[in-house]
Amino acid sequence: MAGNAEIDKARAGDVRALARLLSLVEDESPRIRSVIEDLLPQTGRARVIGLTGAPGAGKSTVTGALLTAFRAAGHRVAVLAVDPSSPFTGGALLGDRIRMQEHATDEGVYIRSMASRGHLGGLAASTPQAVRVLDAAGFELIIIETVGVGQAEVAIASLADSVVVLLAPGMGDAVQAAKAGILEVADLFVVNKADKPDAQQVVRDVRNMVALADRAEGDWKPPIISTTATRSEGIGELTERLDQHWSWLNSTGELKRRRQARAREELTALAFAALRARLAASRLDELAGQVADGTLDPFAAADELLDGAGQRGA
Repeated sequence: MAGNAEIDKARAGDVRALARLLSLVEDESPRIRSVIEDLLPQTGRARVIGLTGAPGAGKSTVTGALLTAFRAAGHRVAVLAVDPSSPFTGGALLGDRIRMQEHATDEGVYIRSMASRGHLGGLAASTPQAVRVLDAAGFELIIIETVGVGQAEVAIASLADSVVVLLAPGMGDAVQAAKAGILEVADLFVVNKADKPDAQQVVRDVRNMVALADRAEGDWKPPIISTTATRSEGIGELTERLDQHWSWLNSTGELKRRRQARAREELTALAFAALRARLAASRLDELAGQVADGTLDPFAAADELLDGAGQRGA
C-alpha cells in the first residue's frame, strides 16, 4: 500500500512524493504494477492535451503560455516534456524545464522531463503510466509535449484527448507536414510566430489541407489558430478552442471512444513487450538457426516459438 501513501502525499502537494512515483514509472520498477493498481480508482478525471510539431516551432513557448492561461483559470496543470535521450546517461535533457522556469515556484504546476530512450515517435514507453500518476495526483490538465521526430505526431494521438499540432513559417512546406500524417491526428492547428512574413501562407496551406479531408456531418473540423507565443498573442483563442473541443468530445461520446482506443494500444504494447521477453528466453536462437540453414520453414518455426512462449507464461 506504499503507492497509496505516496499518492496521498502527492495529492496534498508533496512534490518529492510525486517525483518518486514518476521515477518508479520511468525506471520500470517492479513496484509500479502495485502502485498503478492502487491509484487506478483515482484516475480518469484529467484532461490530456498533446502538443507536437517540428523542432523550432516554439512548442515550449506555447506550453509556457498555456500554463499561464490555465493557471489564471484556476487549474492545476502538469507538463510531461518528452525529450531526446542524452547519449551519455539515458536521462532527459532539461531544456524544456529551463524554458518554463517562470512556473518553477508555482505549486499548481508540475513539469517533468522524460527521456524517449529511442522509442518510436519520441514518446517514452512509460508515458501512459506517468499520465496515470499525474491524474491520480489531482492535476486537472496534463500537457504532453513531444519532440517532433519520426512518427511523434501519430504516436501522441493514442495518448491525448486533444492533439495540438504546431507549425511555423520557415519550417518547410506545410503540405509536406500533411504527408507525415499530421492531418489525420490534429484536432487543432497552431501557426506560431504569426508575426513573421510567411505566416499567412502557412495558414492558407493548412486551410487547404483541412478542406480536402473527408468528414461526416457532426465531425470535428480542426480550427487554425495564429499565435505569437512570446507575446501571448492568440493564446486566449487557443484555450477557447481547446475548451470547445473538450465539450465536443464529451457530447458526442468521442472521448470514451478515444480513451478505449488508447487503452487498447497500451494493452497491445504491454502484451507484445511481455511476449518479446518470453521469446528471447525460449528457443529463439535454436529455431532461427534451423530456419537459416533451411531445415525448418519460418512459419513452423514461428508456431513452435509461440507454443514455447505460451507454455513459459502458463
